[in-house]
Amino acid sequence: MAVYQVKIPACTFAGEGSIEKVKDIVEKEQAKTALVFTDQGIKNAGILDCLTEELDKLGIVYHVTDDLKAEPAYTDVEKAVEESSAFACDLIFAIGGGSVMDAAKLFSVLKGADYTLRDLLKDPSQARKRIKTVMIPTTCGTGAEATCNAIVAIPEEQSKKGIVNDSMIPDYVILDSQMIRKLPKSIVAATGVDALAHVVECYTSKKATPLSDTYALAGAKLIFRNIQAAYENPDDMEAKNKMLLGAYYGGIAITGSGTTAVHALSYPLGGKYHIPHGVSNAILFAHVMDFNRSACETELAELCDEVYPELSGKSVGEKSCYIIQKIAEIVKTTNIPTDLSQFGITAEDLDFLVEAGSQQTRLLVNNKRELSKDDIREIYKKVL
Repeated sequence: MAVYQVKIPACTFAGEGSIEKVKDIVEKEQAKTALVFTDQGIKNAGILDCLTEELDKLGIVYHVTDDLKAEPAYTDVEKAVEESSAFACDLIFAIGGGSVMDAAKLFSVLKGADYTLRDLLKDPSQARKRIKTVMIPTTCGTGAEATCNAIVAIPEEQSKKGIVNDSMIPDYVILDSQMIRKLPKSIVAATGVDALAHVVECYTSKKATPLSDTYALAGAKLIFRNIQAAYENPDDMEAKNKMLLGAYYGGIAITGSGTTAVHALSYPLGGKYHIPHGVSNAILFAHVMDFNRSACETELAELCDEVYPELSGKSVGEKSCYIIQKIAEIVKTTNIPTDLSQFGITAEDLDFLVEAGSQQTRLLVNNKRELSKDDIREIYKKVL
């Protein structure tokens, strides 16, 4: 009998106003000091205040690290870790998007360690958690609040790499829709489609299991049904609550299954051309799934049954095509770019993209249909 697992944060609070549960976390951990990871955008938008006001009420001494770049290079994270190491902390809070949460997870295994971030890039198995973490996502898509992954850019390779270790599973998660109430529509779209890619890729992955499938299906239903409402109406807090939950489920699915070729081929786009992660995934998403359809037609049809039961009378082929068409429609109607032209990428970049994309073996091995370099080239050509 096969043995399978997912890894889940020890405690998750969800629902509007759940930021107030910071008090319960601090009291349970008997914390007196904290380190807060965030970025300038979150700070300037006043979202950080939602957390610091709670910490102030509790008399917690805290230090804020707020100069993290979006989609940072490993050298940026090294700098943040070094600058923050001088501060004592009983708890680590991360309030932000995936880059902020990944940096906080890395800090939780690096503070006081006898290994470095560069060591973890070579051998992630060395990581051991040293300080507990609290994740507060401020986008509706990365799933980083639930995963044991931390993604960093590798400038010398002009790509990205994932550091994966169970020690980076967060200890606490707060899914409060107040954090995304004023999220710009473009970020709702890009991070939402990233979350959608997580659940679809995980469900169609070679490593999918009954446990990861449970979370992927639940996440797919929430995201497919709510992403356009969350995008179109900033005040639709029910849709935003469901997007947060769907993204979280996608993160859990990743721990048991893993993403596939969509994410693999997007990494060079972010690493060299600095295209936002959600956008690069969105551009590739439908094209990769169309390539994969012959190998995962049944799984795509099952997703359709879960999300759109009104189509139950359709054939497996029709349902699998419908899901791919719906993905393309969501990308288009949320005004995400559908090709690479506006990013200055041309046919001259194909050789680099094919070579860099083919090296993302950690994710490509999960893809049900094997991709040759010629296949990868054809996919990139479709989005030029």
